[in-house]
Amino acid sequence: MTIRLYDTGTRQIRDFTPLTPGCVSIYLCGATVQAAPHIGHIRSGLNFDIMRRWFDYRGYDVTFVRNVTDIDDKIIAKSADQGRPWWAIGYENERAFNSGYDALGCLPPTYEPRATGHIPEMIEMMRGLIARGLAYESDGNVYFDVRSFPGYLQLSNQDLDDLRQPSGEGETGKRDQRDFAMWKAAKEGEPSWETPWGRGRPGWHLECSAMAHKYLGPAFDIHGGGLDLIFPHHENEIAQAKGYGDEFARYWVHNAWVTMSGEKMSKSLGNSVLVSEMVKHWRPIVLRYYLGTPHYRSMIEYSEEALREAESAFARIEGFVQRVVEKAGAVEPAAEVPPAFAEAMDDDLGVPQALAIVHTTVRQGNSALAADDKEAAVARLAEVRAMLGVLGLDPLDPHWAGGETDRGEDLHGVVDTLVRLVLDQREAARGRKDWGTADAIRDQLQQSGLAIEDGPSGPRWTLGPR
Repeated sequence: MTIRLYDTGTRQIRDFTPLTPGCVSIYLCGATVQAAPHIGHIRSGLNFDIMRRWFDYRGYDVTFVRNVTDIDDKIIAKSADQGRPWWAIGYENERAFNSGYDALGCLPPTYEPRATGHIPEMIEMMRGLIARGLAYESDGNVYFDVRSFPGYLQLSNQDLDDLRQPSGEGETGKRDQRDFAMWKAAKEGEPSWETPWGRGRPGWHLECSAMAHKYLGPAFDIHGGGLDLIFPHHENEIAQAKGYGDEFARYWVHNAWVTMSGEKMSKSLGNSVLVSEMVKHWRPIVLRYYLGTPHYRSMIEYSEEALREAESAFARIEGFVQRVVEKAGAVEPAAEVPPAFAEAMDDDLGVPQALAIVHTTVRQGNSALAADDKEAAVARLAEVRAMLGVLGLDPLDPHWAGGETDRGEDLHGVVDTLVRLVLDQREAARGRKDWGTADAIRDQLQQSGLAIEDGPSGPRWTLGPR
């Protein structure tokens, strides 16, 4: 058994060999909490949640760090516009992100450090880089000298002579415009911290190098994030960390975007879809299926039609699970997933191929139910639950069952009673061979969003696709 991952640094799929046998360390660039999350933000957390679950299934001891950037230019600008403290805006949106991760079934990280809680570590890293001649202070800012680091731009495969480094307001005193800010001098009315070079606040890139070093040490296995972070963020992280003396990340894994009309979903484009609004209209488990089942390196073009297709596909899986449980009672997940599923997941987290095995197993299980082969149906459900558990999509998992409880099991019972009354009327019509009335009742129920299935033990209802 060997897990293989596409490494952005080498531009190829590599066998995964951990630094420490039996252990895997992952650092994921998390939220910049200047606004509430859209589904594009949450996709990254969800993709790496599946990675984390697969490593866990394969028996690794996983340390998973996902940071929070709670201070940056946009947060400060919003603080000024809204007349609210910067930390209040950050904390409010941090909670919104965590609510989104939780709603879609992401396991909590091992550690979730905030940037502003690690100023001493950042100062220590800057001291080391200045001492090594890789960074310098100017006008209260601290910059990294990109020409002093020979490996700069290897991750993004750019030419330094053609580089256009993004710069922020107030970044004065650079020796070279391509140098990037690790520390920004204080401005009137903005948050700041004391350093040997005067008061100021951290640059975006420094925080991740410092926090990865603190929580995972000078070398760790996997660094993750969205494709848009390759440059400048991850490139600058590498320069800082390796310049400081760390080996840093051994594998670089990047997830693709959620797009709308071919453009990356973002606040600035005004095309984002907030998670808090999406979960009002779509079941969170369906959103997880929609965002988590494409390959992590494939773009997802957002559309309601695609969401409805995901809802229908998951309904077929969920319907099978419910039918077997109704027939046989509780069924525990199998101890192991089918070999073809494991092979797909080992190959760069091939979730689409793995999901095909899920659907094939569901079809086999449905055939067993139709043949009244209870033993085979139960065996298939055990396999399906094992596979869905890895993907975080098992509808019998307490997380999703808890979601139903939050929405009210009592309400479900009331609806069930009312639907049963209508189904009894339909059965009475069928009994007197009044097929027109029976069909009309069924059609009305379906128009209300219910799917009616006639079986040997009588009709049963489920929530149908939209």
